[in-house]
Amino acid sequence: MNYLDPTKETFVAFRALDREGPIHMLNLVKFRAKAAYPDGRAASGAEAYRAYARESGPVFRRLGGRQVWLGEPELMLIGPQDAEQWDIAFIAEYPSVAAFVEMLRDPVYREAVKHRQAGVEDSRLLRLKPGAPGAGFGETA
Repeated sequence: MNYLDPTKETFVAFRALDREGPIHMLNLVKFRAKAAYPDGRAASGAEAYRAYARESGPVFRRLGGRQVWLGEPELMLIGPQDAEQWDIAFIAEYPSVAAFVEMLRDPVYREAVKHRQAGVEDSRLLRLKPGAPGAGFGETA
């Protein structure tokens, strides 16, 4: 099963988990080899995702969002070797739950999402509460 958008139930849970302060969103994304635009335009999944980033980026930044980490997955050391292969992984920070929701409702963002839909084969989006790292491995302050 592939995942592209939150279900209504998980989005309700996301909104209900409102709290003060920023949220981090861990994004794991696998691109389609060929983008699946309804109008049939030719592009790779990576190209479509870059168009999504380019068009939605101004909205993301205007609402106080920033990318705090980016990586290209190389090897699944612990986990299934034949599934869950990702092309890009990154953490985006939003100043609040409200800012994330406002981004999703923004008309410019909603138009840009067509590129994400066309370019992404599968994804995971995990909400995280930022914390301060401790002195030891895996410890929090």
